[in-house]
Amino acid sequence: MTKKAAMDGFCAWDGDTLVLNILGTPSAKKDAIGKARGNQLKVSVKAAPVRGRATDYMVQFLAKKFGVSTDDIEVVFGRMNVNKQVRIHAPQKLPTIISKYMAKEEGNK
Repeated sequence: MTKKAAMDGFCAWDGDTLVLNILGTPSAKKDAIGKARGNQLKVSVKAAPVRGRATDYMVQFLAKKFGVSTDDIEVVFGRMNVNKQVRIHAPQKLPTIISKYMAKEEGNK
């Protein structure tokens, strides 16, 4: 298991691994990656929060969005909570909100 990553925003790179702080919304009308809310990225999924199933479903949803397998996503903490941190190993694609945030962060350096 990996340690919690300290971050200023909702995402950061740790080598080729993307670390995301997520505010999950289970039982949503649709699956969606929303806006940043403080130091978390809002991610909504249709699955109900029953025995970690919403988190499992969220991992499957994120795997498709980032072009990786579910084995490439590690839930660091928050499996049974709406506040989560995930590590996505070598994402093949980035959703727009994340690529814009990363570009902004690079510009601030």
